[in-house]
Amino acid sequence: QVQVVESGGGLVQPGGSLRLSCAASGSILSIYSMGWYRQAPGKQRESVASITSGGSTNYADSVKGRFTISRDNAKNAVYLQMNSLKPEDTAVYYCNADLRRTNPWERGVYWGQGTQVTVSS
Repeated sequence: QVQVVESGGGLVQPGGSLRLSCAASGSILSIYSMGWYRQAPGKQRESVASITSGGSTNYADSVKGRFTISRDNAKNAVYLQMNSLKPEDTAVYYCNADLRRTNPWERGVYWGQGTQVTVSS
């Protein structure tokens, strides 16, 4: 079994900050990349940021300069530091992990259940 669990969402005022955390656990051999996606009401899920095992990062244009993704390979964890939050950042944020698991030996992308981020005054 593999589990991906997010935490850290909540309500924050515009201009504020939040830090999301995500950890993968279970029969994991290695994780190739981890990332954050978000889905706002009535919109498609979109990529926010991703990071490889070597530390290479990618960001959506809408969050560049405001969000920072980081990773702790020893803990199979990824974090998203969100600063200067805007109302349009309101969404459910999902974490995913592209990993190779054991028993069975296979590669796949696993998703968390999501955590709500609401930016409002």
